[in-house]
Amino acid sequence: MTYLVGDDMPAEPAGVRFRRLVERGGILQLPGAHNGQAALQARKAGFEALYLSGAAMTASMGLPDLGVITVDEVAFFIRQIARSARLPLLVDGDTGYGEALNVMHMVRSFEEAGAGAVHIEDQLLPKKCGHLNDKKLADAHDMAMKIAAAKKARRHLYIIARTDAAASEGMDGAVARAQLYLEAGADAIFPEALTNAEMFREFARRVSAPLLANMTEFGRTPFFTASEFEEMGYRMVIWPVSSLRVANKAQERLYAAIRRDGGTHAMVDAMQTRQELYDTIGYSDYEALDSSIIETVLPEGMPER
Repeated sequence: MTYLVGDDMPAEPAGVRFRRLVERGGILQLPGAHNGQAALQARKAGFEALYLSGAAMTASMGLPDLGVITVDEVAFFIRQIARSARLPLLVDGDTGYGEALNVMHMVRSFEEAGAGAVHIEDQLLPKKCGHLNDKKLADAHDMAMKIAAAKKARRHLYIIARTDAAASEGMDGAVARAQLYLEAGADAIFPEALTNAEMFREFARRVSAPLLANMTEFGRTPFFTASEFEEMGYRMVIWPVSSLRVANKAQERLYAAIRRDGGTHAMVDAMQTRQELYDTIGYSDYEALDSSIIETVLPEGMPER
C-alpha cells in the first residue's frame, strides 16, 4: 500500500484517533520516530501511535535542543512521519514558538501537516532538555494563556501541557501549575524529569487527568517499563530519542569501519539489506501502482513504448 492512493489514508483526523487511543484505557506506548523510515519500522513492530521529539529533530539536523528550529521545519518532519506510517503522532511543540498567536499558528500548522497531538512546555527561551539544570520557567499564567490559545485554534489536536516545575518549585508547584493548565483547556499533563517512583505516584494521586511519562535514557528518571508507569497512574509513555541514539551509534561504527578498513565489507552483517529496505518502504507497491495506472490509461490498440 502507498500513501498515493486515497483509500489507504485514515478517514478520521489524527487528533480524533489519538484521543481514542488515550481514552480506551491501559497505557499508550509512544516510541520516538525521528524520520519516516523509523516510523515505518515502529509501525511494523506493532505500535499504534508515535512520538516526534524536538531533541531528536534538532540532533538529526546537527543542532542542539535549544528552541532554535521553526514551525515549518518541524512540519517537514511531521509530514514525512504521518504520511509514511499513517499513525497518530504526538509532536514536541517546545514552548509554542512564541506567544499566544504564535502558539495558534503552530497548532494549525501541525494539524495541517498531520499531527494528532502536541505538548507545550512552561519554560522560557532558550529552552533546555527537561533533564538538564538551570531551566527557566515561564509565569504559570502566561503558560496557561498559551494553552487557552492552543485550545481555541485547534480543530482536533490533542493538547498536552508539560511542566518542568518539579525541579525548582517542588511537587506542590508542579501540581498547582498542572491544575491551572487543565483549567485553561489542556487535555493531559506531562510532568517532566520526575526522579523516582514515589514522585510519579504522588503526582498521579494529586492530578486528575490523563498523564504522560517520559522514559528517556541518560536522564533524571530511572528506568521503568510501560506496565510500571501504568501501575503508577500514567496513560501515555514516550521513549523520545531512543531511535536516533541507536541509529547514530550504528552510523558512528560504520564511518569508523570505512576509515579503518577502506570499505564497508566488515559492516555488511549489521546493515539492513536492500530487500529489507524495499519491503519496509513498500517499493513493490509503488511499482504495482505505477503499472496499474499505465494499464488503465493505455488506449486499446496503441502500441507500448
